[in-house]
Amino acid sequence: MNEHLYPLAVELLQQLISIPSYSKEEDKTALLIEDFFRHYKIECFRKGNNVWSKNKFFDPAKPTILLNSHHDTVKPNPSYTRNPFQPEAMDGKFFGLGSNDAGGALVSLIMTFFYFYQEPNLKYNLVLVASAEEEISGTNGIELVWKDLPKIDFAIVGEPTLMKMAVAEKGLMVLDCVARGKAGHAAREEGVNAIYSAWKDIEWFRSFQFPKVSPSLGKVKMSVTVIHAGQAHNQVPSECAFTVDCRVTDSYTLEEVLETVKENVTCEITPRSMRLKPKGISETHPLILAAKKLDIERYGSPTTSDQALIPVPSIKLGPGDSARSHSADEFIYLEEINHGITGYIKLIENL
Repeated sequence: MNEHLYPLAVELLQQLISIPSYSKEEDKTALLIEDFFRHYKIECFRKGNNVWSKNKFFDPAKPTILLNSHHDTVKPNPSYTRNPFQPEAMDGKFFGLGSNDAGGALVSLIMTFFYFYQEPNLKYNLVLVASAEEEISGTNGIELVWKDLPKIDFAIVGEPTLMKMAVAEKGLMVLDCVARGKAGHAAREEGVNAIYSAWKDIEWFRSFQFPKVSPSLGKVKMSVTVIHAGQAHNQVPSECAFTVDCRVTDSYTLEEVLETVKENVTCEITPRSMRLKPKGISETHPLILAAKKLDIERYGSPTTSDQALIPVPSIKLGPGDSARSHSADEFIYLEEINHGITGYIKLIENL
């Protein structure tokens, strides 16, 4: 099926790794992907550092599948022992920054797009987007080009999942909280200690359990992760600021969780963003039915991706292992890329 596509995928991955592409600095890898498409006479488009294309016989009357993965990377882990920008194959592994997250998925999806590109009688249209700023959930990534794309019906998001299908993904909402008090001298019975006021709310965040539990993602999780208060040992602080990391399942919207928080705490609450929404997909969706037919293992993902910013039904699937992401001496198994291309093609053929 992919005897010609696999070496092409490895070659492209090698080129991507050799070019630094930190989030917001992906212009050179965007150019590489553009040139790669044009070399094979495939029309593509670019906005910012996002590159996309659609199948040759695109038919607006048919449903459209988005194939999406990203070409930005985090900065290399300080513990690297190899040159992160020197791609190297050894013992069946392919080393390099971004090889696993998400270079392997990206090149596998591009090869899948190539495989179907010239087919005149597809049941679905295909749109391929190589997006920017995924690692920082930036506003100049998939969101920037969404309105420029044809109408998308559902999406396959390429991330390292060991080719298991993530059918749900937790959303992320970060809350900045401020408890107010009144300054006073610590030696006298003066003031209202903001730390004690915050303490009650922090205990609520620690102990509260949202009643609805997602079958695939479990419970909503809230964690107090940062706290700041006071400036002198002998002064009662008038303000205590703390941060709460909220991982929201597909059982709730971000708005519902925020409303519950505000009903139960006394501190001031300011959400940093309401963009990274939880995702879920119906058990009767064509993607899920195809996964069942192919016996693809399905699970709920605790990590966020561009899936959170895609406003249509979607799943997350790809070669590589999330546990290797952002690690020192990052790698993907060459065999995983081969399986990735085959797996994506079979999934689309079975829709």
